[in-house]
Amino acid sequence: MVPFETVFEAAATRAGGAAALEARLPAPKSAAELRATGDDRYLSLMSLRVFRAGLKHSLVDAKWPAFEDAFMGFEPKRVHAMSDEAMEALLGDKRLIRHGPKMRAVMRNAAAVRALVADTGGFGTYLAVWPATEIVGLWDDIAKRFTQMGGRSAPVFLRMVGKDTFLLTDDVARALVHWGAIEEAPTGKAARALVQAAFNCWAEESARPLSQISMALAFSVG
Repeated sequence: MVPFETVFEAAATRAGGAAALEARLPAPKSAAELRATGDDRYLSLMSLRVFRAGLKHSLVDAKWPAFEDAFMGFEPKRVHAMSDEAMEALLGDKRLIRHGPKMRAVMRNAAAVRALVADTGGFGTYLAVWPATEIVGLWDDIAKRFTQMGGRSAPVFLRMVGKDTFLLTDDVARALVHWGAIEEAPTGKAARALVQAAFNCWAEESARPLSQISMALAFSVG
């Protein structure tokens, strides 16, 4: 596995220079910022990810103000308390994307958020205390707790809310192989553990967050 400096130099060359690359790297939120974010915002962004999956993002985003109104600002207690009749009414609301399983996932996830908050004191606290060195474990925990949050949805959601994470995009997977971190594209739990270990080494070496290492890897080959 090469030093991260080698990866960064290759990425900078493709991005138009080190300054241009630095300007494009994401900045994850601090633990305090994660804690300060309301549980309603986490449920909203989780629901946005659920609806974006498999659909054109611009279409979903254009309708999201109507979703915010229909789901009462995504306040978990109020969404969880919605009756079956209220849900049926939303499934007939032409302002929304009337996808039954995704709509019902919002209600199920509202209940799961409330359960999580009861255990941890807040969604932001749950995220803030989870160590970046075990981020793939957080992906698995989110997929287990919440509906329609498997596959790439958990890491993408974490990136949306500002929790530091890497993304296993096709470019990142190719870069990991190219730079000697792994031998082949990661396709299982054991392989993801190897990827986590590689990211941990580069993070310690570079003092950069996982999200910046992830993007630099993507730029280095794509």
